[in-house]
Amino acid sequence: MDDSSLSWDDGALVTIDQRGLPHEVRELRLDTVDAVIDAIRVLAIRGAPAIGIAGAFGVVIATAAHTVDGVVDEARVHDDADRIAAARPTAVNLAWAVQRVRGKIASGADAVLAETLDMLAEDGRVNRAAATHAADLVRELCPDRPLRVLTHCNTGRLATSAFGTAIGTLRMLFERGALDTVLVDETRPLLQGARLTTWELAEAGIPHRLTIDAAAAWAMATGQVDCVLVGADRVTVNGDVANKIGTYSLALAARHHGIPFIVVAPESTRDPNMATGRDIIVEERAAAEVIGFGGVATAPEGTAVFNPAFDVTPGELVTAVVTELGVVHRSDVTIGSGSTRSGVPGAHRPADAGTDAATGNTLPGKTIADLARGLYQRGWMPGTAGNISVRTGETAVITGSGLSKGELTEHDMVTVRIADSAPVAGSSRKPSAETTIHTAAYRATAAQAVVHIHPPYATALATRAGGTDEVTLLRITDYELIKGLGGSDPAVIDIPVFPNWPDVPRIGADIERYLAEHPAAPPILFITGHGITAWGDNLSQARDRAECLEALCELVARTGRRQAFGSRDETLEIGLT
Repeated sequence: MDDSSLSWDDGALVTIDQRGLPHEVRELRLDTVDAVIDAIRVLAIRGAPAIGIAGAFGVVIATAAHTVDGVVDEARVHDDADRIAAARPTAVNLAWAVQRVRGKIASGADAVLAETLDMLAEDGRVNRAAATHAADLVRELCPDRPLRVLTHCNTGRLATSAFGTAIGTLRMLFERGALDTVLVDETRPLLQGARLTTWELAEAGIPHRLTIDAAAAWAMATGQVDCVLVGADRVTVNGDVANKIGTYSLALAARHHGIPFIVVAPESTRDPNMATGRDIIVEERAAAEVIGFGGVATAPEGTAVFNPAFDVTPGELVTAVVTELGVVHRSDVTIGSGSTRSGVPGAHRPADAGTDAATGNTLPGKTIADLARGLYQRGWMPGTAGNISVRTGETAVITGSGLSKGELTEHDMVTVRIADSAPVAGSSRKPSAETTIHTAAYRATAAQAVVHIHPPYATALATRAGGTDEVTLLRITDYELIKGLGGSDPAVIDIPVFPNWPDVPRIGADIERYLAEHPAAPPILFITGHGITAWGDNLSQARDRAECLEALCELVARTGRRQAFGSRDETLEIGLT
């Protein structure tokens, strides 16, 4: 199988005309700038990496056309380059590739061609690297069984120049014997999935089934999908992903059902100059693509049409974005349990809940709010008690003060400085009273998220074990659940119990000092009469450790097993029955 979809032949770009597939494999030979632009606009060439490389070849053609007696008319070439870059606005690869070769224009067409051919060779290597990283991640998230994977649009060698991104990942999984079957969305309105992806999968011998886009969520609900793999046309700094229309719906359904949603794309698809997906220009295409099918009208004449070519999936719905560098964006929501469901931020999000003005990074207010409501329903964050935070560089996003956790929304967050616990300028609410407990954990450890809750068994045990004026230790032994608490010894764990000073910053100071003196301390702690605090590499891990500690404390209480607790210098045996 010839794995290349783009080539250069005697002054012309040669490619497959994707409009003819799957019934006709016809060659398209493009030797003028207008022909290249037209091929990109009518989707004879499509797919973000492919149109980027095609655009670069267009600059080669422009440079040759505007060179007389060895002298390049650079102004005219740059004008043509501008027209090429504007042919499709959503995919960043087109502008990226054109910009990359602009620097060679003054050196002549051969120099532009050499740079473009280097780009072409790189694309295949990059795709294989990204696909390998993505396949490794998929096996990490979905081990021990051949997988049923859903994909959308076309992300193979037709959409790139060789091998593919999401389809490249499918090829990797198939080669490893880790793929059962692929469910292919038809991808309305132009049927890239039905026409192109099925053609490529059949060409590669990969088992697959075609389905209508509207059946994807039901396939997930009925247990027919283990993972979703898609490509991207642009990834913003905060992890928002522009891709073929219908991708956003898949991400929502995947989140609802606890299914990994993975984006595979080259680094050239990441846009370092665009903070969030709100800034992406979404191309709208002709009404004819929607009101008719196969040359037959399917809607009344004159029907108004909404036909966006792309949609933007918020980064918090994306399990991971994978490029040739590996995982470059990862959501902090547990996959597989369906227990944490992140909604979709609106078009306009407040600073406390949406984006960091300094970095453009998404702030996880929605995820925090959803988790808080779930813990409230379990009785672990009653009324206004408890708080949750996530680190965002030198700041942290934390639940506001005096708010019922059962009614919390993404708008009820406060951004605070980790260094001094003070809210940043522009925060409209007061931070949680226990903010200093969270920031102490961030300053003393590599924690990325902190959960502070008041579950009954852990709170009762901490009250019984804790002192009024010094840190005590609670030792728990011989329970399998100890492994889930992140300690260094899977058979025994010593959990610090801190005094519940009325001056909460004093509690934070105690915690920071203790963690600095005990770097091997487990990522959990008790506060006498005041619940438990846990932290981790992400919000899911912090929550899991808090849940595990409560389950362990329930076991201790229900079995009546005697556990050791006392000061740091002596250990006392106290019965719990």
